[in-house]
Amino acid sequence: MKKTFILIPLLALTLVTAACGQKQSATPASTPPASNAAKPEAAVAAIKATDPYPNAALLADVKWTEEHLKDGKVKIFDTRAKGYEQGHIPGAYALNSGLLKDSANNTIASKEKITELFQGLGVNSDTTVLLYDEGNSLNASRVFYALEYYGLKDHVKVLNGGYAAWSAAAKEVSTDTPPAPVKGNFAAVPNDKLVTTKEQLKALNLQQCVLLDVRSAKEYSGEDLRGNKKGGHIDKAVNREWSDAIDANSSDGVPRFKNYQELSKAFDQTGVDKSKTIVPYCQTNIRGAHTYFTLRLLGYSDVRPYEGAFAEWGNADDTTVVK
Repeated sequence: MKKTFILIPLLALTLVTAACGQKQSATPASTPPASNAAKPEAAVAAIKATDPYPNAALLADVKWTEEHLKDGKVKIFDTRAKGYEQGHIPGAYALNSGLLKDSANNTIASKEKITELFQGLGVNSDTTVLLYDEGNSLNASRVFYALEYYGLKDHVKVLNGGYAAWSAAAKEVSTDTPPAPVKGNFAAVPNDKLVTTKEQLKALNLQQCVLLDVRSAKEYSGEDLRGNKKGGHIDKAVNREWSDAIDANSSDGVPRFKNYQELSKAFDQTGVDKSKTIVPYCQTNIRGAHTYFTLRLLGYSDVRPYEGAFAEWGNADDTTVVK
C-alpha cells in the first residue's frame, strides 16, 4: 500500500607514519559532460555554480533520488533507528547501522560479515548506494564510511536532509517492504588507508597529522565522562563538534549540510589542514564517520578515522588523556 504524506569503519605503522608525512594530491576536478567537451572552462564553471562542494557527487538531493527510484543499479537504504514501517522512500530497504560495528573489539565489523550483509541486500561491485536517515545524516554517514572503507569508495551517496527533506518536498512514501533482492556480488576489501588504530595513534607524527575530536565540548574537556574511565581528550587533538556541519536553522526545518564556504572556513579556523592526514574520532566512530563524510565532501584527500575511538582510548591502561 502506498500513500503520500505532506509535511514534513591494523594498517602497518610504517604506512601511517609515511602517510602523515606526505601531502596528498587534490581531488581531480569533475569531468565535464560530453555535450560541453568543446568548452571545458564553461562546463567546469557550470558544475561549480551548481555543485559548490569539491566532492558534490557524494551528496544527493531529493530530485536525484526521485529520478533514480527505479534505477536497477541504485540501491536505497533507510538507516533510521525507527519509522521505516510507518513510511519510507519507495523501494528503500531498512538497514541497521549498528550491524557495522564489532563493539566487543572496538573495530568495524569483519569483511566477512559486511560481505554477507550487503550481498544479501543485493549490492554489486558496481552498485551506487544511496543512504538516508532522519535528516542529520549521522547513521547514513556511518554506513557511508563502512562501505567506502570496504571498497565502494565513490559509489556511495547520502541524501542531504534525509527523510526530512523527502517529506518536506511532499514526495511519495511507501509502507511496503520491497521484494527480497537478488544476491549481489559485492566483496568487502578493507582499505587500511582509511582507518587509524590505537597503536598507530600512539606513534603518529603530529606535525603531519591533525587529531580532530568531534565530540561535544564537555566530552572534550572531561566534564562529561560518558561512562569512560578517563575523561578529556587525546593530547594535541583539536575540537569541532560533528553537528556543526549541519544547518539546524534552515527555513524549511530540514537539517542539511552547511554550504562549502561556511564549512571550509570553520575547519580552517579549527586548524584542520587539508595538506595533512586528518584523524577524526568520537566515542564509537559514529560521529567520527559523519565528519569523515563532511571532510570527503569538502575535498580532503587523506581522512582516517580512529575506529576504536574514545571508547577504547578512554578505557585503556596504556593511554593518557588531557583536559
